Amino acid sequence: MEYLEDLKTIININSYTENKNGVDKVGKHMATWLNQLGFETTKYERELLGDHLLFKTKKRDGIKILLLGHNDTVFPEGYFEGFKEDDEWIYGPGVCDMKGGNIVALQSLRNVYEENNEIYNIDFLLVSDEETGSDDSKEVTSSITKDYDYCFVFEAAGENLEVVTARKGVGRYIIKIEGKASHAGTSYTKGINANLEGAIKLQKYSELINLEEGTIVNVGQIQGGIGINTVSPHCEMKMEFRFDKKSEQQRVMNAVQEITSTSYVDGTKSHADGIIQRGVMEENSKQLELIKFFEELTSQSIPKERRGGVSDANIVASYGVTTIDGFGPYGYGDHTLKERALKSSFTQRIEMMTKILKYYQNN
Repeated sequence: MEYLEDLKTIININSYTENKNGVDKVGKHMATWLNQLGFETTKYERELLGDHLLFKTKKRDGIKILLLGHNDTVFPEGYFEGFKEDDEWIYGPGVCDMKGGNIVALQSLRNVYEENNEIYNIDFLLVSDEETGSDDSKEVTSSITKDYDYCFVFEAAGENLEVVTARKGVGRYIIKIEGKASHAGTSYTKGINANLEGAIKLQKYSELINLEEGTIVNVGQIQGGIGINTVSPHCEMKMEFRFDKKSEQQRVMNAVQEITSTSYVDGTKSHADGIIQRGVMEENSKQLELIKFFEELTSQSIPKERRGGVSDANIVASYGVTTIDGFGPYGYGDHTLKERALKSSFTQRIEMMTKILKYYQNN
């Protein structure tokens, strides 16, 4: 299987997000292979990150499709490197998250090209910073969404080869609280305890959790004070919240602002800076109709699942593009030293995606 040799080539290149040279080397290999299929490369050059790459084909009437992946992985050089395999599994950084998925897309495109000697209406975006939140590439991704009807994302499949129809959205806040320092022993009443204000706010923020609605609020880091014998003059809290619905996103954002602006300890002042890092990907009827059509087209059942983790699928879906994720191989242990992907799942995914893409080339 030639595609496993291609996978070995890019697995053996360290492409930790901050290793621009390595990420760009992976991108050059992908560009070489895709250019052989008639794709033209648009490069979004970056000084510190790897370049984002958009591979484009000629267009004609019909459905326009975006394939989406990322070239970066999570481990710096020297921690977890190299391609290994046995009869059942392939091991290595990115083998399921998501160099393996990129190879599934590549081989499916090769199969389409081999039959038609051309490819139309399919573009392939590979970004370089997904593992650190896509803070740079999401502007590129969002800017091109208007050009596509469907987006297929090649993050790993589920254990039973599920595709992904929903992912939580993610928001992050930094809350800064100002108090007033004083000696805790001799002048306690002259101080204003920012840490105490932070402790009360932490409880208030945590009360926003609604597990039945899929909403999680987590204050993961707190720093405050200047010494054990001093009333704390400042406190900083870092908070993440994840949500399954846009309505829950708005509820939490409104409540965070209200809690932050309320002084539970007299004299404290608080400010919250927040961003929505990735919008929610909600399951919708267009996805379900498309999956049903793919089941008929490929003569197989295509199970689906919802995931708590995020991907660049969130970005595209939040702009209204019908998006399905999880078209990569099945694997587990991603972001650990045990990352692996099941060989047989490559075969299944390539066969399925080849049928899907061939349909859109011929209709």
